[in-house]
Amino acid sequence: MSENLKKQNFANLPIGKNEDVEFAEEQADEADRIAMKRAEEADARAQANASQQAQRLL
Repeated sequence: MSENLKKQNFANLPIGKNEDVEFAEEQADEADRIAMKRAEEADARAQANASQQAQRLL
């Protein structure tokens, strides 16, 4: 790992779901579409896990 990365504080980075990212469907290739699907599935799993944890606390 480079020295620059070792000195970085990553604690204040934004959460991926809330980032403002431009995506152009007409410029997307198959890898982009697969990545988008995987990201949506990961978000759904994270949301479901958070809901399950919240239910356990009740």
